[in-house]
Amino acid sequence: MVRKIRKVLTRYFAEMRWYNIMLVLAFYALSSWLLLYSANETALLQFDDFMYWLVVTGSTVGYGDMSPATAAGKWIVSLYIIPVGLSIFALVLGRVAAWVSEQWQKGVKGLKPLDLHDHIVVIGWNEQRTIQLINMLQQERAAMPQKPDILLCVRAEILNPLPGEIEFVKVASFNKDEDMNKACIKDASVIIMDNPEDDMTMTTALYCSQANPDAHLIAYFKDESLVQLLKHHCPNVECTPSVAVEMIAKSAFDPGSSLVQHDLLSLQYGEQSQFSATIPDSVSSLVAGDVFANLKSQYDATFIGFLPASGAHNPTLNPAPSDRIKGGDKIFYIAKQRLPDIKWSSLGAQ
Repeated sequence: MVRKIRKVLTRYFAEMRWYNIMLVLAFYALSSWLLLYSANETALLQFDDFMYWLVVTGSTVGYGDMSPATAAGKWIVSLYIIPVGLSIFALVLGRVAAWVSEQWQKGVKGLKPLDLHDHIVVIGWNEQRTIQLINMLQQERAAMPQKPDILLCVRAEILNPLPGEIEFVKVASFNKDEDMNKACIKDASVIIMDNPEDDMTMTTALYCSQANPDAHLIAYFKDESLVQLLKHHCPNVECTPSVAVEMIAKSAFDPGSSLVQHDLLSLQYGEQSQFSATIPDSVSSLVAGDVFANLKSQYDATFIGFLPASGAHNPTLNPAPSDRIKGGDKIFYIAKQRLPDIKWSSLGAQ
């Protein structure tokens, strides 16, 4: 009979909602105070002292600085306050632990609701390549003054590969609002699309270009012919084709070229890496020759080219010394680390 009663009570308490638990706590505190009042335990009846003593006693911590003085009070504590308080304390602690575990499981499975803004979204799963991409994003983020959240959005049946480091969302489709809203796609600042299949990347890019045209959109393709097709429909998407074949061919005639390219792209292995910076609109113009000389002399960085803000899609590399660079243009340089605060006046800004 005792075993059945315990089983029923355990199931009942396990299924209790939080407001019922709060009611039980309120009843426990009120009934304890009334019992102590009836036992004439005047030293324990003040509100602050009573709440402190009840928590300490009910949780069986028992500091001993306050205790019942009457015989009736001792029986009340022994038969009611400690047994009932211990049960309620265990119930609350267990429910809190279960809730925390449930939230962690939702995060790992990609089911947790998110509220992100100005974050980086990586769409697609390519196993180790995606892990390497996220690791490089984390390294780049470490040098930025603002630390945007990184979110991985996948369709694959996987768990969060980097729990605690990135956000994670699992969706059924990359082109439906009800799914992509889970990734807060409309509030993202950067969207990187790298799917195993190029046709999926194409569909995702078309959707993201419409859903968030103000974001920096990047799409990776194995088939370079699809780049021009996407650029025709979505000129705001930065397309990155595979350059593995080109690197092999280049290394055949210029040995070491692939190593140079790898080091310029990697923060982990290369001593020098390639970075970019946008010239403020307040700068009317710069001369490429002055930028090259001053970047090297003042920042130990090498100026390699610029991308006009006028809508051109191809950067000007190794520009002529007389070329003019305007406010809003983006410059590219090689340095040991990103230059966080470039004084444009020192580069000859006009």
